Amino acid sequence: MEQRNDTRYPVHEVITQRWSPYGFSDRAVRREDVLSVFEAASWAASSFNEQPWRFMLATKENPAEFEKMLGCLVEANQGWAKVVPVLSIGITKSTFTRNDKPNRVALHDLGLAAANLTFEATARGLCVHQMGGVDREKTREVYNVPDGYEVQTAIAIGYAADPQDVPEALRERDAGPRTRRPLTETVFGGTFGEPAAEVR
Repeated sequence: MEQRNDTRYPVHEVITQRWSPYGFSDRAVRREDVLSVFEAASWAASSFNEQPWRFMLATKENPAEFEKMLGCLVEANQGWAKVVPVLSIGITKSTFTRNDKPNRVALHDLGLAAANLTFEATARGLCVHQMGGVDREKTREVYNVPDGYEVQTAIAIGYAADPQDVPEALRERDAGPRTRRPLTETVFGGTFGEPAAEVR
């Protein structure tokens, strides 16, 4: 199954092709592709080049590790993510290494890394589904995440399933309309809430 985003203005094709299915195939992801998507993540911009992101990684090739990570997701996500071949959990370092002061943009920088990962995956024909539904305390305990680091989000990486192989409830979610707010509702000028002249 393939989705394409109907954008209002021209953008790069990896953006028009990117989508986050619930219905994944159990088809394995090549190790080379896994390495490349995380390499792409590592080249994201970050404040003072801190690179505050850390990723826990588990694949179906190691069933025990995969089940361990799957168990850190909230129950609703476990239901569809159990067939995904690659799972990851994103963690941020709370302070700057250079001066031990709080890094208030660490989560922003993790987002940039996840975006790089997503676009590299899309360019390789893969799909990525980001999740906020993570049991943060369980993850901290299971993976011995030290103080000074915060569990944030999870990522599923794999291939979209054939719609015929997806349970009906998930198939309906995947086939639903995909929309975005117009730029007049998100890009402001002069005062908050007032569309910038460039987007009016």
